[in-house]
Amino acid sequence: MQARIDELWDWDDASGSEARFRAEADESADERERRILLTQVARALGLQGNYADALALLDSLPSGQDPESDVRLLLERGRVLNSSDRGAAARPLFEEAQVGATDAGLEHLAIDALHMVAIVAPPEEQLALNQQAIAMAESATDPRARQWLASLYNNIGWTQFDAGHLDEALRLFERALQERLTRGQLRETNIARWAVARTHRAMGKVDQALAEQQDIRRSNAEAGVHDPYVDEEIAECLVALGRADEAQPYVKRARALSR
Repeated sequence: MQARIDELWDWDDASGSEARFRAEADESADERERRILLTQVARALGLQGNYADALALLDSLPSGQDPESDVRLLLERGRVLNSSDRGAAARPLFEEAQVGATDAGLEHLAIDALHMVAIVAPPEEQLALNQQAIAMAESATDPRARQWLASLYNNIGWTQFDAGHLDEALRLFERALQERLTRGQLRETNIARWAVARTHRAMGKVDQALAEQQDIRRSNAEAGVHDPYVDEEIAECLVALGRADEAQPYVKRARALSR
């Protein structure tokens, strides 16, 4: 099911994704498949802020039918709770989902659940949890489970960045970038490049960071992508270099894109 789920998702269009999952579920003659598709409808509803509708839909789906459906029900309920600022209530669901997925040999979902545990955990626990998830991904036999590596390297990278461990953060961001490059994902690759450049600025390599952000901006523009965070960073670099007047157009663009 994961391959079909990946095809139907557009993370920049939760409403359109919801419609596609609903249509696919309506057409499915397989009850297990239908349940799984509807968990993704709930996820799309949560991303749109429709938390009550998402939880009501999940409540309507029976549990105890098959391991994958049960894991996905736990995962999506946990995600909705976390998105609605109830992370403490979400954590037991993610932990239960990880156990269930691990027991069923669902490597991709086990790592997904553990990475969600790390997201809702206190900062002092996040590093160890993400490291555990990386170890699972690196030893996984399912290629889709290994695809978690880029996100996990990125997550730990920001933990190290926030702790002021910039050399280690840079090493992790560069590993995340290499993972993205192997998959040819332009948008995700440029986000990974942004993290590398942001770390270079924090390390005092402002000229290098500026050149990298400008190149990311050109690459995005060629693909029709407009990322306010790139404009923000270009402005920050220009200000740091004493070129505040040049920064103003980027500040204005970033604000306009963020609306």
